[in-house]
Amino acid sequence: MDGTPQEITTLVGREVYSNSGVFVGEIEDVRLNVDAVAVTGLALGELNRELFSEVVDHDDGVLVPYRWVRAVGDVVLINDTIERLQQPGADGDEKAAV
Repeated sequence: MDGTPQEITTLVGREVYSNSGVFVGEIEDVRLNVDAVAVTGLALGELNRELFSEVVDHDDGVLVPYRWVRAVGDVVLINDTIERLQQPGADGDEKAAV
């Protein structure tokens, strides 16, 4: 994220991975705060079923807070917090919105 403005539509279709290299999903849409002219979330589809099988139905997606994004390039890297979905006792406020 070098600060260079880019069109939001360039995010759609990019694959999302955790910092540790685990595939999370593919960006289908973005959530915007129009007043602040900022992206606030990424709507993911084509999810990694191993990560989300217990929290999301097969045809549903998830909304990942944009604050989890660490890098945007050919792929999008997010914090490893997404992997906490699999861990018992994970902090409730770290779960992705469903």
